[in-house]
Amino acid sequence: MSEKPRNNKAAARIEAQRERILLAAQQCFIEHGFHGASMASIAETAGMSAGLIYRYFENKSAIILAIVRQQLEWLQNDLRLNRKVNLAAEITARFGTANAQREHGMNAALLLEISAEATRDPKVAAALDEFDTTLRSGLIEWLTRSPATGGHALPAQVAPPRALILQCLVEGLKVREAREPNLDRELLATALNEVVPLLLKPPQA
Repeated sequence: MSEKPRNNKAAARIEAQRERILLAAQQCFIEHGFHGASMASIAETAGMSAGLIYRYFENKSAIILAIVRQQLEWLQNDLRLNRKVNLAAEITARFGTANAQREHGMNAALLLEISAEATRDPKVAAALDEFDTTLRSGLIEWLTRSPATGGHALPAQVAPPRALILQCLVEGLKVREAREPNLDRELLATALNEVVPLLLKPPQA
């Protein structure tokens, strides 16, 4: 076997192990909280030794950083898509669906755990700041983009405050999801369909 296929196979194995650890960690953080979940419990959930986990992540904070960066990578890929989006419908459809086994979307309880840890760990806070900045910039770009490429053609001066409100709306719904997971979806859809179109509509001349 040549060096290149061997290296590719090794890289794929490393990536699979990292993903396995991240999924296990998310499950443990959701079930036990960040400080209630130990590296030993993460190892048990992942079905591997704690020693092997330490080969990939030096501590739980490093795992959280990896989770945030993974979410950021997925977010950047989503923001690059040039497609028409029914935002109210998508937000409604995603409400309460994210869990540790999904490829995309962060569980509400996990988001709250990470946000709380950011108040104590500067590195986690910096990672969340990068996530927030990327999300807001992407929303602004989407709002100002032409309708032909899936945007809404909002004026440059209007887009930043609209993007901020959209960001607050999505984050607030994550908190609501944690507190009221069985929220009536029809009520949510009605509420979003009243509010979201106003945020996407260009101002009257």
